[in-house]
Amino acid sequence: MFHVQFKNQKKPVFPSGGLSDLLQGMVRESKIERKTSETSIALRFVVDGKGESKLVTGIPFFDHMLTLFARHGVFDLELDARGDIAVDYHHTVEDTGITLGQALGKALEDKAGIRRYGLSYVPMDEALVRVVVDLSGRPYLAFNAPKNVEPIGGSFSFQLVEEFLRAVSVHGGMNLHVDVLAGRDAHHMAEGVFKAFARALDQATQIDPRVEGVPSTKGIL
Repeated sequence: MFHVQFKNQKKPVFPSGGLSDLLQGMVRESKIERKTSETSIALRFVVDGKGESKLVTGIPFFDHMLTLFARHGVFDLELDARGDIAVDYHHTVEDTGITLGQALGKALEDKAGIRRYGLSYVPMDEALVRVVVDLSGRPYLAFNAPKNVEPIGGSFSFQLVEEFLRAVSVHGGMNLHVDVLAGRDAHHMAEGVFKAFARALDQATQIDPRVEGVPSTKGIL
């Protein structure tokens, strides 16, 4: 029997020996830069963070959602995204999702010792959202939400939430199920999605002291 201590961070301190000893004190983080003819993005992502964020996207509502994501997932996120937002928000939002997914995969490396699965329900007034994550290495997004939702603030299409999540799931190698179980207000539904995604991903990326190696009978994720 061993004793696990928590020191104001989500990763526990383990007894010496084996994988747990190797993971002790390790901070999982990565930096990614992505440039196209449409966007230029520099991103730093810390899995074992404090919920802090520094964001520049030129899209205020998107900044708000990413701030919530970092805070509720207890991740650190630094992002400088310059895109053709005068044309449309789509490229900046999608490419940010691509970059975040890549950063997540790089930070987790071979995913040794992680819990792998995460589940979260988040209410936001009349809205209720469920998100389930499997860091399986097999990308798939199942997104179920009301159709024909009005743009948020008159300019941020609710569909961009789905596009962002699809980009993260594909490039982060995750099976992601998002269900808006109830809701009418687009802002409330979007906020519930980002918070629930953050909390589920936080669970999935945590280190489980009982797990030695990769949490798969295949030996790889």
